[in-house]
Amino acid sequence: MRAGSGDAIRRAGPDDNICKKYIKMITNIVILSLIICISLAFWIISMTASTYYGNLQPVSPWRWLFSVVVPVLIVSNGFKKKSLDHSGALGGLVVGFILTIANFSFFTSLLMFFLSSSKLTKWKGEIKKRLDSEYKEGGQRNWVQVFCNGAVPTELALLYMIENGPGEIPIDFSKQYTASWMCLSLLAALACSAGDTWASEVGPILSKSPPRLITTWEKVPVGTNGGVTMVGLASSLLGGTFVGITYFLTQLVFVNDLDISAPQWPIIAFGGLAGLLGSVVDSYLGATMQFTGLDESTGMVVNSPANDVKYIAGKPILDNNAVNLFSSVLIALLLPTAAWGFWPRE
Repeated sequence: MRAGSGDAIRRAGPDDNICKKYIKMITNIVILSLIICISLAFWIISMTASTYYGNLQPVSPWRWLFSVVVPVLIVSNGFKKKSLDHSGALGGLVVGFILTIANFSFFTSLLMFFLSSSKLTKWKGEIKKRLDSEYKEGGQRNWVQVFCNGAVPTELALLYMIENGPGEIPIDFSKQYTASWMCLSLLAALACSAGDTWASEVGPILSKSPPRLITTWEKVPVGTNGGVTMVGLASSLLGGTFVGITYFLTQLVFVNDLDISAPQWPIIAFGGLAGLLGSVVDSYLGATMQFTGLDESTGMVVNSPANDVKYIAGKPILDNNAVNLFSSVLIALLLPTAAWGFWPRE
């Protein structure tokens, strides 16, 4: 009887795997069909609105097709490489489609943020696994992490399309204040997220000195929320600058009337500033509103209080995802207004 039962289980195993693969394939087909239907609905709405109002440019079929196909390919590759899980892939498709159809500069900035963050998360993974109790191989971003990093840019992209319609414009406060403000706000949110990610992924590995808590400047263990190093701060500046350069280069390629608009080079400096300040704000919130403790049994830094956990800093109010969201919101709201004052005029 036992041998027979074992044979039955062995026979059922491959069938179960085939069934799971079939269900997974059907699910992916359904999701892809829904994305195509939703994106097609966007195109029909834009055509209808442009016909009714007469002052909005309709989305071209080629732009619509690019906005569907390219995010699907990128997200599929990210899922295969374990940079995204199922829910993160679905969220990434929504964010990617909206930013791509709104403005190609939005799309390339998002793409470079995602690719660089994924590469840096996997870099020196074995070392990070020993330092971070919550480290996941490949990053494995879920829908919550995608939402916290992409919700602000997605909302701004939708507002941008309502205000200006899909398409690329130069950053020029004297001619298009509202649209320029929203473009810089979106760039600030992405640069903020990039700066924080670069700092947290590069700083603990390359820094030769222990981090210091940003509120008290005391030395703390590696992985402490709110701990900063000079290497980490420099990395956040580079991360934001990298996103800013991407946005600037895309402007040069796709915007036609740059010769009669305000200079666009400050976009690069703005991205770097957003990355650096975003990392500082994120660190301050982490030091005050995130719990950090040292698990004495494992010697690892943890984010939840327990009996055998020694308190280091912060209060258990927010988690890392909420801190990222609040940081991007603050930077996206404050920096574009400040940029208006020093942005060069034509």
